[in-house]
Amino acid sequence: MFSLCYAFLAVSLLNSLHDFHVSSCGGNCTDKPVFTPSRLVVKFGDPTSATCLVCQHACLNNTYGLEKSVGNATKNGTTISWRVDSLTELDINAILCYYTGDDNNQCCSTLPITVYQPPKNVSFSFLNHSGSMTAGHLYTLQCHIQEVAPVGNLNVTFYRGQTELHRLQSNNTEKTAVTETFTLDITPSKEDDGGQYWCEAKLDLGPEGPQPPPVVESGKLTATVYYEPQLKGPSHPDLITVMKGDRLQLNCSAVGNPSPSYNWTLPSATGSPFSDDILTIESVTLEHKGQYICSVHNNIGTVTVKFNVDVKENYTYIILAVVLSVIVLAAIVFIIVYIHLYKHNQMGRYNLRDVFRYRSQHVAVPTGE
Repeated sequence: MFSLCYAFLAVSLLNSLHDFHVSSCGGNCTDKPVFTPSRLVVKFGDPTSATCLVCQHACLNNTYGLEKSVGNATKNGTTISWRVDSLTELDINAILCYYTGDDNNQCCSTLPITVYQPPKNVSFSFLNHSGSMTAGHLYTLQCHIQEVAPVGNLNVTFYRGQTELHRLQSNNTEKTAVTETFTLDITPSKEDDGGQYWCEAKLDLGPEGPQPPPVVESGKLTATVYYEPQLKGPSHPDLITVMKGDRLQLNCSAVGNPSPSYNWTLPSATGSPFSDDILTIESVTLEHKGQYICSVHNNIGTVTVKFNVDVKENYTYIILAVVLSVIVLAAIVFIIVYIHLYKHNQMGRYNLRDVFRYRSQHVAVPTGE
């Protein structure tokens, strides 16, 4: 019984001394142990190693060693080598290298170790929603990250296409593998229709970590955004003036999702109704004068355009007809005058006395032989 109590006290004393080493680590040492490398970033399950130069000067006669929770350590003079074949502890304590100086003061250094595990899966979805969205309404995107460590080093980025929407980081300090969901609120517009939403998870472990950092992407969701019709042209066009007989064309084209329908309200006595986006009348009359109302609608909303049309009499044709009439009348008058003058010159100037005088001058006289 006495021997068992003695052994228990000895172990307790050693543990107390061990705790004393750890708790008093630091101080103002001029010759502190040096780890190579100074920090370890290790993927879960991979091998790793480091060395500690306990002191620059001879300290073989002093107490020195390596405190560790896993792996094996070997000494070669004042150099201690540590190695582990497969690091399977995510929440591992730092390795401590120490020695006790001649003045009984302890000097030590720690080797920080980060054990990481990339996400096993990254999924993307809408929170409490499926199917199409409506422009102007609020929706929540969510990026679900499964079994990642350490989550505090995780950057989660939301994307629409190749455009970065927002970047988030967890406040969780857990070193073990955790599953966490990141969310982002959006208000889609018509420009988002057909866009692809997705997210990526990246472990940023610093310069000692793998380069480039491990990245896991989610799948992509193509968004269908419903929005009310939006006109391609002005909603309050100016007065349209068209000449009688000319072509009239009114454009009420719009974009929308679902595709919009068109309904025209026309002035009276202008024919059958139209249901296309462009109204065309090849030859207008005075009856086509008035207000044309185009109503564009889908199941999200309706927009209305009012066209005021004024039809003018085309005086160009009247003037042309008058000019032609004048030209024809002038031609007729010219022909009548010409005929009248021609007959007068040819027949109206003969004198009967001149006729007999002309005949007497040409009477034949017989000659005597």
